[in-house]
Amino acid sequence: MKAIAKFSNFTLNDSGLLILRLFLGLTMLFAHGLGKWERLFGGGEIHFSDPFGVGDTASLALAVFAEVICSLLLVFGLLTRWALIPLMITMLVAAFIVHINDDFGIMERALLYGVGYLSLFFTGPGKYSVDYYLNNKRTIVKK
Repeated sequence: MKAIAKFSNFTLNDSGLLILRLFLGLTMLFAHGLGKWERLFGGGEIHFSDPFGVGDTASLALAVFAEVICSLLLVFGLLTRWALIPLMITMLVAAFIVHINDDFGIMERALLYGVGYLSLFFTGPGKYSVDYYLNNKRTIVKK
């Protein structure tokens, strides 16, 4: 316990935000995003849920953008809050449109991701992120 006391709350909070960003970003990327990426660019016929009537391909492309590109941005903590918006929208669509008639256990995954993304949206990426580095670099240059 003494070892933990040596760290400031700032360090512990930022470490927690890093762990949350890495876990959410990497699990979304590998468990969901890369499979959709392969479907989109694999060259076969695309069948994908189209809740907004924009077409299967466009719906899949939007999901790939969120689950691959935005997840990578989240992992690095780059444009974090902007990257979280498509991820949150994707999880809302997954939970309340695509899986609305499924058992709660199916909907639960999208809700858990969504709550994690919302939490990071409110807190920001933390000190261990590209965003933090870029913001502090600008502050140092201004002085």
